[in-house]
Amino acid sequence: MKGKVLALALGALAGSASAEDLLQVYRDAQKYDAVYFAARNSLAAGREKSAQGLALLLPSLNLTGNATRQNIQSDSHDPTIIPSFSRNPRIYGYQFTLTQPLFRLQNWNQYDQGELQVKQAEATFSQAQQDLMLRVAQAYFDVLAAQDSLALVRAQKAAISEQLAQAKRNFEVGTATITDTHEAQARADLSAAQEIAALNDLENKRRALQQITGREYAKLSSLRQDIKLTQPNPPDMQSWVDLAEKQAYPVVAQQAVTEIAALEVKRNNNAHMPTLDIVGTYGYTDQTSTITQSIGSNITQATIGLQLAMPIYSGGGLASRDREAAALSMKARDDLDNARRTAVFNTRQSYLSVVAGVAQVGALEQAKVSSQSALDSNKLGYEVGVRINIDVLNAQQQLFSTERDLSVARYNTITNQLRLKANVASLTEQDLEEVNRALTSAP
Repeated sequence: MKGKVLALALGALAGSASAEDLLQVYRDAQKYDAVYFAARNSLAAGREKSAQGLALLLPSLNLTGNATRQNIQSDSHDPTIIPSFSRNPRIYGYQFTLTQPLFRLQNWNQYDQGELQVKQAEATFSQAQQDLMLRVAQAYFDVLAAQDSLALVRAQKAAISEQLAQAKRNFEVGTATITDTHEAQARADLSAAQEIAALNDLENKRRALQQITGREYAKLSSLRQDIKLTQPNPPDMQSWVDLAEKQAYPVVAQQAVTEIAALEVKRNNNAHMPTLDIVGTYGYTDQTSTITQSIGSNITQATIGLQLAMPIYSGGGLASRDREAAALSMKARDDLDNARRTAVFNTRQSYLSVVAGVAQVGALEQAKVSSQSALDSNKLGYEVGVRINIDVLNAQQQLFSTERDLSVARYNTITNQLRLKANVASLTEQDLEEVNRALTSAP
């Protein structure tokens, strides 16, 4: 019996320690999220552009082979001069061709483009990593906010039920009117409807988190109530804006796209230039006979030389591609301007949200204390007859609304702090670990 009690106690301890924290949820998302996997595969594909560009500067070696059989029937008009004959020659052969570009300016342009495409792919993947952190944090805190909302609704429902019971007792003894009972009953019915809505919202938030991680979580670590939120560091907005303009990942990626487009203009212009290659061949042919000889032969041939090509006219295609590349280069510059402006706007918005959020949390913490005092005063006033039931119900509603707003403000401020760092490409796993240390596994 004693061993069974000990086992149950250990089981309870294990259950209380099984809450998943933000960092663990992020690890789950890294192993499951399809958007993150797609970004990682896109990075792997993008890195191959460097090797493809280098290949255009290196020699190429090709092997061709052939095996043919012919049927030749020759009927002479004058057999005394040229006799008629019939032959079935068979020809087998192979040839190696080695080509080494010597002068191909467009190939050098494409090689440089490949290096920039790698840079673009890496910036895009880094942005995807940050996006995953933000999506996980947002979904995680959405679940916590929904849990808090449900807990507050249930606490309010219990308080209203207690107030309803008291109103009924007071009515029965004649110290209160039926109005108090009706008011409390209306609030009780409303809280029941709010509980249903809160349950549905919590389920939706849990499914949104499951979509990212592929897991259902029985319990998540909650935010400590004594957490102190801080203002952005550095404290001035312009410092954050300057960083965003230079190093935000969307800006870095679009900068690479702009440079690629500029090189595309050069590459198309250089397509008008002549090209010069070293071309070497080595071949072997085995033939049993020919149309002129009945005796076969084995031929081995090796050549090496320079091959010059000069584009003269291609139906206007080269000129059209020149104009296309120039227009796309201008578009890329416009997109870069837009990326910088968007980064500045998002950074300013996140900065102001953090500043306002910290101030809002402080104000709501004070409002919670005041609301609790107001509720206590109204309860006491109701007991001595200087307050009516609706005053107590309104004070309860104000307290629970303040607590809900405080909970949401804390979560939003934390996610906005993470988003602010992401806007300047400085969000890392260490930032998630710092937030994680503000969580507690206590129920």
